[in-house]
Amino acid sequence: MKIRLPRLLLVAGSALMSIGAFAQETDTTQTATVITLDDALKIALSENASVRVADMEIERTGYARKGTYASLFPQIDLTGSFQRTIKKQVMYMDMDMSSIMGGGDEAGAGDGTSDGTGSEAGSGEGAPSFGGGGIEVGRWNSYSGGVTAAMPIVNAQLWKSIKLSAKDVELAVEKARSSRLDMVTQVKQAYYGVLLAKEALNVYKDVYDNAVRNFEQTRLRYNAQKASELDFTRAKATVASAIPNVYNAESSVILALWQLKAVMGVDLDQNIDVAGTIGDYASEMTYDQTLGEDISLEYNTTMRQLAIQAEQLAMNIKIQKFAYIPTLSANFAFLETAMTNDFKFSNYRWTPYSYVGLSLNIPVFSGGKRLNAVRQAKVQASQLGVQMDDTERQLKIGIRQYLNTMETQIKSFSAAEEAVNTAAKAYGIAEKSYNVGRSTITELNDAQLALTQARLGVSQTVYEFVVAKSNLEKIMGYDFIDDEGNTDLENR
Repeated sequence: MKIRLPRLLLVAGSALMSIGAFAQETDTTQTATVITLDDALKIALSENASVRVADMEIERTGYARKGTYASLFPQIDLTGSFQRTIKKQVMYMDMDMSSIMGGGDEAGAGDGTSDGTGSEAGSGEGAPSFGGGGIEVGRWNSYSGGVTAAMPIVNAQLWKSIKLSAKDVELAVEKARSSRLDMVTQVKQAYYGVLLAKEALNVYKDVYDNAVRNFEQTRLRYNAQKASELDFTRAKATVASAIPNVYNAESSVILALWQLKAVMGVDLDQNIDVAGTIGDYASEMTYDQTLGEDISLEYNTTMRQLAIQAEQLAMNIKIQKFAYIPTLSANFAFLETAMTNDFKFSNYRWTPYSYVGLSLNIPVFSGGKRLNAVRQAKVQASQLGVQMDDTERQLKIGIRQYLNTMETQIKSFSAAEEAVNTAAKAYGIAEKSYNVGRSTITELNDAQLALTQARLGVSQTVYEFVVAKSNLEKIMGYDFIDDEGNTDLENR
């Protein structure tokens, strides 16, 4: 009874786990949406957050470029102002004011006559003051309103900055392509990760099924007194140790699917599954042997962005030099003004004032500001040149590393397949030998372990190859390029 009860519990647990796994697979088949790699890429192109942000950046730089073009057109503004005088200005004149105003003590005395603005001459806050030999001029309230316009006629810096804004849009488009290339690589690798995790799950399920079958065989032999208690205990321990591996593999599949859904930009609770197996990509384990001899970075997005930035810096040097060139602009204004001492708006007398003219600005001396701006722009261009050289070297090293990895995995794949065939044959022999009592459970477990490692080794070899290939494709940057070599964000 001490032996039978644990056996019943173990067999019952195994049956329950098998039934649960079967129910889970049946439910997944019924409810999960199975997608291919192309489906995943299409979904990610429309839902991935980084791609959407990059597209918005293109739109933003387009608006900025249009705003730069607006600088060529007249800038028309409506203006209005009000000014309240706190202390009037004083005007001094080198002449005898007493003779002009009627002489002596009568200057400044009110005579009761009106000045036409509602105030009496010589009295009130609108009357002029002659204290200290000066005359206070102006009125307490001043109003002004009208239209002003200005338009550049000759401005070399402005014209060059418009061309520079076009490069901003071009750089934003290339950055959007870079985001798409990153997204494609991430989706591919996440997809391959799911396939690898599912393959590992299948391997560990087979290991568990073999462990259960061997345990049943050992149990029958043990009951028939043809197997030792040590073999029976080891067989039971093998089943118990296989269960956590299955659970861990199932968890890895779930995590890999979450990663795939995250890079696709879909809801993590959405039930999806991937089509195919990692072995389906074994047929792609080839590459051009001459690729490493002539490495081209013509379509590499990093080098393209640096090239655009180099053009921008070259333009910036010219812009700074154009600061020495005179500028010419046209100006126009039409204003209505009124000056009063009260707030009786209906009695205001509005006076029109307008002008049109040209403004010429000739740079003469700025304390070395323009010269240092040119020098600074040249240093930035030199810095970028050094960065481009270093980036090109690093990218070429990366290409050679990925090519080397691909070549290594191609060579390893044949050996890994041969290892699987050999391990499978050895396991079959060990299983038959164990069933007839010619070998121990330890030898059978060793054969099972060798077969498991060989099967996982084949899957790992294919996975590392396709991951290296996806990274190589990203560096080469052939995606989202049309037949003429121009950026096409809609098609791969």
